[in-house]
Amino acid sequence: MSQFKFWNEVNTILTMDGPVNGPVPRWQKKRDPGSSNSSSNNSSKLRSLSSSALNSTKTPIKGNENDPLRSKTPSKTPKKSKTPTPHKSARTPGGDRFIPSRSASNFELAHYKLTQDENDQSDSPTRKELQRLMSENLRGGDINNQRILSYKNKAPSAPEGFQNPMRVIYTQTKTPASTKGSRYIPQAPDRILDAPDIVDDYYLNLIDWGPNNILAAALGAHVYLWNAGTGNIDQLLELEGNDYVCSLSWTQDGNCLAVGNTNGTVELWDCERAKKLRIMEGHSARVGSLSWNSFVLSSGCRSGQIIHHDVRQREHRIGILSGHTQEVCGLKWSTDGKYLASGGNDNVLNIWQAVNGGYHSNTTPLHSFTSHQAAVKALAWCPWQPHLLASGGGTADRHIRFWNCNTGACVNAIDTRSQVCALLWSTNYKELVSGHGFANNEIIIWKYPGMTKVTELTGHTARVLHLAMSPDGSTFLSAGADETLRLWKCFTKSVTKSSNAEKVRAKPSALKQCIR
Repeated sequence: MSQFKFWNEVNTILTMDGPVNGPVPRWQKKRDPGSSNSSSNNSSKLRSLSSSALNSTKTPIKGNENDPLRSKTPSKTPKKSKTPTPHKSARTPGGDRFIPSRSASNFELAHYKLTQDENDQSDSPTRKELQRLMSENLRGGDINNQRILSYKNKAPSAPEGFQNPMRVIYTQTKTPASTKGSRYIPQAPDRILDAPDIVDDYYLNLIDWGPNNILAAALGAHVYLWNAGTGNIDQLLELEGNDYVCSLSWTQDGNCLAVGNTNGTVELWDCERAKKLRIMEGHSARVGSLSWNSFVLSSGCRSGQIIHHDVRQREHRIGILSGHTQEVCGLKWSTDGKYLASGGNDNVLNIWQAVNGGYHSNTTPLHSFTSHQAAVKALAWCPWQPHLLASGGGTADRHIRFWNCNTGACVNAIDTRSQVCALLWSTNYKELVSGHGFANNEIIIWKYPGMTKVTELTGHTARVLHLAMSPDGSTFLSAGADETLRLWKCFTKSVTKSSNAEKVRAKPSALKQCIR
C-alpha cells in the first residue's frame, strides 16, 4: 500500500461520526452496573454519562461539555460542602450503646410482644385464652408487666454428687507470687519447759523476757533465769517463810531485775552477779505489777496504790497515785514514756500522763475508762503507734478494747468469748497475741486493725496466764496454769521483708552505775 493511501484511511477513521464499538470501560461499569458489552447500548450509555457529568458537583474540564470522552476525568477541585465537618475529637452520638446478653434475654417473650397488634383491642374469648396460655408458658403472671431484657440471679448450684468433667482443666493453683506472701505458722510449740509451783493467780505478773535474751520466771518463792541462747537455768533468789514472788520486770537495758513480793517490798537484783542491790519499801500489801520508765520504777499494790520509785536516790518515792480502789493487776509504760496505763480489779482503766521533762506521771489521771465489766489485767502498747493501747477484760467482760490515749477515744472493741489474761503485740508483723482462760484456754493471733483471726493455738490444759516476747520478736512464750511454759515460733521474719522495718529500741540507762 502506498504512503498516500495509508494516511487517507487514517484521516477517515479519525473524522468518523457515530458510536465507537468496543468493550465498555471499567469506570463506566461502576456508574451503570446493568451495562453490557453490546454495541447497541453504547450510545445510550454515553448520553447518560454526559448528563451525569453536567449534573455532577465537580467542575468538568474545559471543552465540549457534551463530549463524553472529555468528561471522563473530572476536576479534582470539589465544591464546598454546606454541611459542616465535625471535629475529629467530637464523639459520635449514640456511641455508647447497650449490648444485651443473649443468656439473659427472653426471646420468646420478646417476639410475642413485638409481633402482637397494639391496635387490636379485641376482648374476644379466643384472644383472652391465648393471652392466658402465653403468660403461663412464657414467664408466668401478667406478660404486660414483664421485661424483655432483664438481669437474672446467680446460676443455681449443681445437684449433689455432680462432678464436672472439665474440673481439672479449669482448676487453678496458687501462683508463686501469692504463695510467697504467706508464711508458715506452726500449730505446735517449738519447745515446752516445766514450770512447777507457778502460782495460779490471775492478778499476778510472773514472767518477763529481757532484752539480753534471758527469761525470768517466778515459781512460788523462787526466781529462775533461763538463758534462751545457751539453755542454761540458774536460780536467782528464794524467799523465806510463806512469802512468794508476785511480779517481775527487767530494766530497759536488761542488766537488773525488779522483784515484787507479798510483804509489800520491791527488790532490785543484779542478775549478772546474782547480787541484791537494794530493797524499796512503801506498800502495805503485795506488789502484783511493775513497770520501768528509764530509771523510774512504778509499782502497783493490792490496796490500789501506785508508787513511783527513783532508783538513783536514797529517798526513792517521788510520786504516789491513788486512782484505784482495788488491786492494781495491770501496769505498763508506753514505749515513748509519755503515758502510764494502770488496770485494776475495780474494772477501771486509768491513763496517767508523764510530767514535762520527767519519767514519772502526774497524780491525776488523764483518762479514766470504765467500759470493761471485769478486772483489767491484760495491757499492751502498740510498738508502731505509741499512743495506742490494747486492754483485755476478765471473765465477765471478755473484750479486747483499743484506746487512742491522745484523744481518749475507744477505737475498737472485740468480743473474744473467753477470759482475756494477757496481751502482746508482735514487733515483726502488725498482729496481736491474746492469751485466754475460761472457757477455751487458748492463744489467738489477730490481724490488726481488721481483728481477723490469723490462727488459734491450743495445747494448754489450763488458762494462759502470761505472755512474753523474745528480743528478736520471732518467738513468744506462754505460761499456763498447767505448770508449763511453751515457746511458739510464729513471727519469723520473711525473706522478702524489708530490713528497714520498724524496730523497738530500748532507751539507754545508767542503772548499773547509779543504783545505791
